[in-house]
Amino acid sequence: MAEEIELQHNDHDFEQQHLLGLADYSKEDIQYVLDQAQYFREILDRPVPKVPTLRDKTIVNLFYEDSTRTRLSFELAQKRMGADVVNFSKGSSSVKKGESLKDTIRNISSMKIDMVVVRHSSPGVPHFLTRCVDAATINAGDGQHEHPTQALLDMFTMQQVHPDLAGKNIAVIGDIAHSRVVRSNIIGLLKLGANVTVCGPKTMMPAYVNELGADVSYNLDQTLEWCDIAMALRIQLERQEEGTELFPSIREYHQMFGIRMEHLKRYPDFVIMHPGPVNRGVEMESQVADSDRSIILSQVTNGVAVRMAILYLLSGGTRI
Repeated sequence: MAEEIELQHNDHDFEQQHLLGLADYSKEDIQYVLDQAQYFREILDRPVPKVPTLRDKTIVNLFYEDSTRTRLSFELAQKRMGADVVNFSKGSSSVKKGESLKDTIRNISSMKIDMVVVRHSSPGVPHFLTRCVDAATINAGDGQHEHPTQALLDMFTMQQVHPDLAGKNIAVIGDIAHSRVVRSNIIGLLKLGANVTVCGPKTMMPAYVNELGADVSYNLDQTLEWCDIAMALRIQLERQEEGTELFPSIREYHQMFGIRMEHLKRYPDFVIMHPGPVNRGVEMESQVADSDRSIILSQVTNGVAVRMAILYLLSGGTRI
């Protein structure tokens, strides 16, 4: 018999059917998800970290883009909740044989599934899915558009340090132009009342940076002095190798925008985050990533809990 869930007390009426992006979620929706994630985080600390609330539910993980960390986090969350899981990747034989996205979606729909987790290099694919499949759809990253579950787990981790994010100063440092993580984080953090500054080289700022709603800085020291939380973004080294250099060298990027131990000594109040994987010696020194000011490993564990909460809520789960 499935365990009855007693979620965190919150009178908000959560009516969302999908998670396509945080732009579609209100402040109350976001906080409701974060409140419920606390229950699932506690489950993960149990000797047997399982709760079979998704028994008899079938979930398809549709990953057209490589992402080991996100896929494994979703799959672990699903299995912790007793769901039947089907994994589909771009390396599947049907894709290699030329099957279109639309045909793949139609075939999946005919399997009578309950939920789809989709990751794709093209923005808008999760929205397209909702018109083709009668199932709850979760966006696991679509192009440079949004990555809502990553932002939710980031905010959940931030609230473990600062329970009320209203008025807190959050800095996002690195490749702003090519990051879907930063877009979702800015949307969510602003709705929760935080102040957000993006920091990085001008070549890594999108042309529409002033439309994001965050302040812009090109000075790392000023940004670290200002912030309560500093989240570094992964520098996509493959862009340097492909001949589309966005900065003169890795060494120069680290010197200008890498978080170093000297910064931790100079500015003793901020904590460090990173969505992973970390390029040690690029976004931050190895000692910084392993320091007691780093909460990066908490993000990994919290990612499973937050995804469990989303899966539960979108499956129709309510407080009992």
